[in-house]
Amino acid sequence: MNSAYNQIKNEGVTADIIRAIQNVIGTNSANLHEPVFIGNEWKYVKDCLDKGMVSSIGEYVEKFERKIETYTGSKNAVAFVNGTSALHIAMVVAGVKPGDEVIMSSLTFVATANAVSYVGAVPHFVDVCQKDFGIDARSLREYLAEIAIFKDGNCINQKTGRAIKALLPTHVFGHPCKIDSLSDIAAEFHLTLIEDAAESLGSFYAKKHTGTFGKVGIISFNGNKTITTGGGGIMLTECSKIAEHARHLSTTAKQPHRYKYFHNEIAYNYRMPNLNAALGCAQIENLPFFLQSKRKLLNLYAIAFGQIEGVELFQEPKHCQSNYWLQTLILDEDLMVYHEDIIASCLDVGVNVRPVWTPLHLLPIFSNSPASPMTITNNLAKRLINIPSSAGIA
Repeated sequence: MNSAYNQIKNEGVTADIIRAIQNVIGTNSANLHEPVFIGNEWKYVKDCLDKGMVSSIGEYVEKFERKIETYTGSKNAVAFVNGTSALHIAMVVAGVKPGDEVIMSSLTFVATANAVSYVGAVPHFVDVCQKDFGIDARSLREYLAEIAIFKDGNCINQKTGRAIKALLPTHVFGHPCKIDSLSDIAAEFHLTLIEDAAESLGSFYAKKHTGTFGKVGIISFNGNKTITTGGGGIMLTECSKIAEHARHLSTTAKQPHRYKYFHNEIAYNYRMPNLNAALGCAQIENLPFFLQSKRKLLNLYAIAFGQIEGVELFQEPKHCQSNYWLQTLILDEDLMVYHEDIIASCLDVGVNVRPVWTPLHLLPIFSNSPASPMTITNNLAKRLINIPSSAGIA
């Protein structure tokens, strides 16, 4: 009897979710997030083609950097081929060394931990807060107070003997985490603050743009982001010397000369091509419209899901302005056993929903990484469902 009741409940909630989404997006299939091209994209890209300036040399790269600086309020922006490469170089210029530990969330895309690993550092996973999906500041302070000691001005993990060098929070799904409290903790424990703002262009915490609170921050412009350059990312920093070094490292550390090729560091071919930057210049012109459309979509979903028991539509935390990159449902705990069934059933009828990423501490490739207790992370991973979120829906 109980099993039959649970099955009926599962089917009922699933049907309600599908109906609510289709009431907003219609019955046609909609991707989780796709780009919208309504402005000067064709014009600017054609200009690159007409001039033959399609690689890393061209006027649009610097134009795009200036536009991002103006929008975010950052003094310096350096464009890269993707967000992961931007984060990789952010690690380098922030001074993260092989063997250092970097405190980060496990509830993030794998690229965040990959970038830490690229420099030979060790991801150190900590739990998140349900209010914003970001690192829980209160539990982090308690955790660091328990495991950390100071030696010669450095924060040392007394359990591993390694230096804890940096704090790397992620603004998950575009929602700002409690970055002011995390910044205070970074200062208290002598950690370098590096922001993974990959998903949060257009998001503000206390009227300050995400990615501008730390020593460096990065934003992604992948094809599924709020604006896109096809592939692309950018590093933000207040320090012009850091920006100059990052730009140098992204262009194989080639020293300027009329004809000689002289490289003074091991470096990378990470500079954003002009063709991609041209697309970005057109896209950012329409960013206010995209953000307005995504907020309109939120309001439509809020109405559609308002009467569905056991399902909450996530909305921006206090003191935040979110870009609502991905609209997110949170299932009540008594529905978490149906999490995968609900997702599969939605996909079966063409409603393209997704779970959150597999928490990184559960991936075999990071099984040896240190981690705090992951109570909230493990719980949310079984309750979150992302639903179609493109700016072109509303």
